Amino acid sequence: MDKNWNLTGHEWAVDLLRRHVAEGQARHAYLITGPEGVGRRTLAARFAQALNCTEPPAPGEYCGKCPNCKQTSVMRHADLVITTPLFKDGSLGVDQVRDAQLLLTRHPLLGKYRLSLFPGFQAATPQAQNAMLKTLEEAPAHAVIVLTAEEPEQLLPTIVSRCEVLRLKPVGVSRVEALLRDSGVEPEKAHLFAHLSEGRPGLAKRLLEDERLLAERRQRLDELKAMLTGSRVDKFAYADSLSKAKCSDVHVDERIQLTGQEQNQLDGVKRRCVLRNTYPIWLSFWRDVLVRTSGADIPLTNIDYEDLIHALAAQMDLPAARRVVADMELGIRRLEDNLNTRLLTEVLLLDWPRL
Repeated sequence: MDKNWNLTGHEWAVDLLRRHVAEGQARHAYLITGPEGVGRRTLAARFAQALNCTEPPAPGEYCGKCPNCKQTSVMRHADLVITTPLFKDGSLGVDQVRDAQLLLTRHPLLGKYRLSLFPGFQAATPQAQNAMLKTLEEAPAHAVIVLTAEEPEQLLPTIVSRCEVLRLKPVGVSRVEALLRDSGVEPEKAHLFAHLSEGRPGLAKRLLEDERLLAERRQRLDELKAMLTGSRVDKFAYADSLSKAKCSDVHVDERIQLTGQEQNQLDGVKRRCVLRNTYPIWLSFWRDVLVRTSGADIPLTNIDYEDLIHALAAQMDLPAARRVVADMELGIRRLEDNLNTRLLTEVLLLDWPRL
């Protein structure tokens, strides 16, 4: 078994969790934070395997071969409860947290611990977070709760204070590129995907496996380029069309019968999902412009748009580049405030410089 639980990077986090398992000192709750694709969920899964492995090759390790390890690796273990939003990009509700809390009270069936995993807990509603606080305070000795989120600040401080917090950082572009090359990816593609992932192995893997992600990114950046030379009318029309588009991968179980109001809410989630996917792509581009404007020796993310980035950096000063980046970051936050998405997009586009 790999000494680092078959993870790229985060050696310190693996060592910490391995020690907790080996010494029988697992905490009742952990919070693993970091940007999407950095390895939060993978680390949580490896930890779950180590906790309930029946044939560990060494203290704190997992064998990967026993039934517990195999079932946990595919997230189908009887003692593992995974709680996610009802549908992609929806919120996680209080009833889901309470259901998980009830399951945690039951004794393990196959392993030593019952584990409850809440990936992306930043999607939890305030009511769900308050219910989680109660769960953390009353967790039985055989229960281990693992939350993942992008940042601790997205959760109630009282939740964070009751968890062992592990803050994961990107492992670095060069390390991800080496990982991709070692796995057989052609050098040019490995170089591009390592930069696009910004040093996040999980994101690089998803880009390799799902061609739609790369196609969508290119489409949005090509549209951004067009808006830099477009008229105000062009920007208004584009903002309108983008705000009406719907994510095709947002859905609920076909067996669930939605009311008219619920269907309208789902349609709203689908439309907002498009901008949740688009704004971060734009932000990564404008951060590249800021990097080049500042003269910082930092790798670009969108290296296949380097000519456009240099052209913009040459005509913008540092305060202007910072302002565009700050506006994009604010726009991403405002997406969660149920503002008019068309107006929000219009404001962003109109503040962009003209190329």
